[in-house]
Amino acid sequence: MKQKDYIGIAALTTLIIIVPYLVTNDYYLGVLIFTALNCLACIGLCLLMGYAGQISIGHGAFIAIGAYASAILTTKLGWSPWAAMGFGVVTVIFVAFFVGIPTLRLKGHYLAMATLGFASIVHIVSVAAVGFTGGPSGIMNIPRLSIFGFQLNSDVKFFYFSWAIVIAGLYLAVNLIYSRVGRGLKAIHGSQDAASSLGVNITVYKIKIFVLSAIYASISGSLYAHYVLYIDPGPFDVMHSVLLVTMVAVGGIHNIWGALTGAILLSLLPEFLSFLSDYLQGFGIRYKTDYDTLVYGAILLLIMLFLPEGLFDGLYRSIKAVFNLKNRLMKGRSQGAV
Repeated sequence: MKQKDYIGIAALTTLIIIVPYLVTNDYYLGVLIFTALNCLACIGLCLLMGYAGQISIGHGAFIAIGAYASAILTTKLGWSPWAAMGFGVVTVIFVAFFVGIPTLRLKGHYLAMATLGFASIVHIVSVAAVGFTGGPSGIMNIPRLSIFGFQLNSDVKFFYFSWAIVIAGLYLAVNLIYSRVGRGLKAIHGSQDAASSLGVNITVYKIKIFVLSAIYASISGSLYAHYVLYIDPGPFDVMHSVLLVTMVAVGGIHNIWGALTGAILLSLLPEFLSFLSDYLQGFGIRYKTDYDTLVYGAILLLIMLFLPEGLFDGLYRSIKAVFNLKNRLMKGRSQGAV
């Protein structure tokens, strides 16, 4: 891991420690907790799409599996939340393995459609299997998480815990990127034929990273269930999978920090739009929630047209250009003085 990544993780950790002292409203803390859960899922999705070059529009299904595993096992079988979360991870590993073997043989749009179909199947099952998942009514009374008897029974506690998981997941992902496996994934993304000629086992690498990204999503789903204490099929529909892909693409699909940036921005965007709606109403302009889809689409279109590498890369290049300009000006002044 490079020095800039250590600095980034340290800065993020410091910011997370400070935030609850600045944001005391439980509602906004809840929004930041949901942001953390989206960040966790997007980190895994970025590893799959940005570094291995495999398109997936079905990661909402793995989030659903993790959430339902935690909900069903704790409420109906009396399992501890941690055991249920672990079982959800194991279940997702097997599901991702058996789904990944046939689907990862596909490429491009065919792979995207296959993963989209998988997400649709999981969502349909969660709605139709009323006796198992509760159907549209969902599952209630999911127990809270506790650590060594210390119950996470407040938004502040769960905020720190959820973001600690995100930082741990980010640290693991960044180390993976700079490892031998990470270099193999980049080679696969660049050219599968060239990677194969260099001895990279393409099939094994693609399945492993697909499973790892699914584990990130499963943990995100389990944390969601134990925070909200109620789940239903609504939050795990196909559009949620599309939203995760949009977050990664907006931030920067080829950079793990970009995926994190996109997840944070698009998770907070609905709150900004809600504030904007109240502000516009003061001028007699009615902003409807239906317009949110148009706003998301416009943002994605603009990013793809003018910042194809994502917001994070664009911001990095802008800061670098400002420093280069400053250095040139300073150099020019010093030469003029001489």
